[in-house]
Amino acid sequence: MDTAGGTRTESATTGHAARLARALAVVLGTPQIPLRLRAWDGSEAGPPDAPVLEFRSRKALRRMLWSPGQLGLSRAYVAGEIDAPGDIFAAFTALSSAGKFAEPGPFRPPTAGELWLLLRTAVRLGALGPNPVPPPEESRVTRKGKVHSRRRDAAAISHHYDVGNDFYALVLGPSMVYSCAVWPGAADGNPAEDDGLPAGLDAAQEAKLDLVCRKLGLEPGMRVLDVGCGWGSFALHAAARYGVTVVGVTLSAEQAALARKRAADAGLTDKVEIRVQDYRDVQDGPFDAISSIGMSEHVGREQTPAYAAALFGLLRPGGRLLNHAISWNAGPTRPDPDSFIPRYVFPDGEMISLGDMVVALETTGFEVLDVEALRRHYALTLRAWVSRLEENWERAVHLAGEGRARVWRLYMASSALGFETGLTGVNQVLVRRPGPGNPPLRRTGWL
Repeated sequence: MDTAGGTRTESATTGHAARLARALAVVLGTPQIPLRLRAWDGSEAGPPDAPVLEFRSRKALRRMLWSPGQLGLSRAYVAGEIDAPGDIFAAFTALSSAGKFAEPGPFRPPTAGELWLLLRTAVRLGALGPNPVPPPEESRVTRKGKVHSRRRDAAAISHHYDVGNDFYALVLGPSMVYSCAVWPGAADGNPAEDDGLPAGLDAAQEAKLDLVCRKLGLEPGMRVLDVGCGWGSFALHAAARYGVTVVGVTLSAEQAALARKRAADAGLTDKVEIRVQDYRDVQDGPFDAISSIGMSEHVGREQTPAYAAALFGLLRPGGRLLNHAISWNAGPTRPDPDSFIPRYVFPDGEMISLGDMVVALETTGFEVLDVEALRRHYALTLRAWVSRLEENWERAVHLAGEGRARVWRLYMASSALGFETGLTGVNQVLVRRPGPGNPPLRRTGWL
């Protein structure tokens, strides 16, 4: 990390920081950035009461020059060349609400004139040089094979989930549930629904698992398929509490190993089978019910109809499917595939709108029984995960490396903001394959 000395003062507006502020304003496309910038020479610029963004190295500016958008800033953050030393949510809120970053969809690159100003700044600050190598945490999955082929999907899942079970346990807690929890609110008899996290993360995750079981109408003796079973939390809950047998499938070998151990420790090996298997290769249906919790985001827009058809074929007539998935709420504009999350978190992942998901399920032949939006619940869940990560930062760095820990901090904090602003949502869509019997007349049958 290159530094240039200097003494930091609260009123310093000369030195490198002032030029950095102008450069970042070019990247953001805004006349004034809503941040307090601190440069590697100790100088500062920007509103004194604004959240602090610290440039620790000239290399951060070089990354912005070569990739003048979200990707360049993200690479610099993952590499430790940029930091938000205070409240990360306040810093990211200010950054993501400014100029071009406030627009949903693909980032509009700087114009030739803006790039020239950025280049002049880099020259004056001694930041010119070759394009820095991306941090090693950046995915290389997108360079291999056909999108959403079985092999490439397996590689994408491995990139995200095979980080280490101990690291995930540190972030997720004992529940080991990696999807939106369901928190108590005013409607549940808790008038202070926004006063912290009153139920606790593990209780909120258990509430979500139980809600899925009730929506699916699980009863003893049923056979259930859990698509994208993760570390087996839903399978264990459904088997222990509802007396069903569960087949869980995942493409992550590390997830499967821990899920099998958890089933053995709970004495549920006769009721829970965990497979490393693509859902497209499951041949031993029909199942009485199917859960898909936080998995269909990996399927892709073009493959969603085939995904719905595959699950329809695996479900007995009259059986229910619950699809729990993040949705893209920014209209027809799609997320930028060269932005941070596709490059570092979910290679080939693709959120579709709630409407598109419902159309795909209905077109396949499913009857829609219920749709429940849980957007605010996911924001609370992500904030709880960020708190756990920050409380255990040194351990997280030891387990996964500083770069990977920074990826997760950036990913979860920025995702929380996306749910809070409504850019993204998360929905549980409950559907039924037509057949004998009838569902409850109203949703009170499972709530």
